[in-house]
Amino acid sequence: MNKQAELIREISGVNPLKCMKCGKCSASCPSYNEMDIKPHQFVSYVINEDIEALTASKSLYKCLSCFACVERCPRGVKPGKLIDAARQVVVRQRGQEYLSADEIPELLDDETPQQLLMSAFRKYRR
Repeated sequence: MNKQAELIREISGVNPLKCMKCGKCSASCPSYNEMDIKPHQFVSYVINEDIEALTASKSLYKCLSCFACVERCPRGVKPGKLIDAARQVVVRQRGQEYLSADEIPELLDDETPQQLLMSAFRKYRR
């Protein structure tokens, strides 16, 4: 098994093999028209271990992480979590520096919405 594909499955906690290719995830995606790899296709790429194509895809960053696809999936495949995990693989691959908790407060603007902060913590806590 491809090490990156295994890492995506581990980070996301998702079993992409449960996908029945119904397309409900893509149909509910607000970024569908902007994506070169659609959410239902993303699941197939993970199954086929074509991770290099995923990490080079614009879809990785066009996903809004709204998790509409997660809510609509009748099989609980959660394509949004797979996309989020693939982002984490890319970040780890590039070896980017993370901010420490002490550095964050000085970078925040008083107008920063709390929802944005919580979303960032959810995405990058892994």
